Amino acid sequence: MRIENHPVLDFDRSKTVSFTFEGKQLQGYDGETIASALHANGVKVLRHDHRPRGFYCAIGNCSSCLMEVNGEPNVRVCIEPLVEGMVVNMQQGKGAFLGGEK
Repeated sequence: MRIENHPVLDFDRSKTVSFTFEGKQLQGYDGETIASALHANGVKVLRHDHRPRGFYCAIGNCSSCLMEVNGEPNVRVCIEPLVEGMVVNMQQGKGAFLGGEK
């Protein structure tokens, strides 16, 4: 599901990119938020923190969308732009950096 027309915002859908979510290859639009691309691909749960969390505030204010992106934990995917080749994974709890907890 995507917003096709908006009274204020313009959407550039000229370039499709591929990214990986939980080992699965997905498609999205270059520059849209990761959360938007996931939602459009049917992914409704972005993390589990005592219970499933979904796309909530969409402005980077809450912590419902924290995910691991390219090995970096705690990325707010509701405001992070999608680029070609990103590797996105769900995160449990606080997340751990590749070299251990920071």
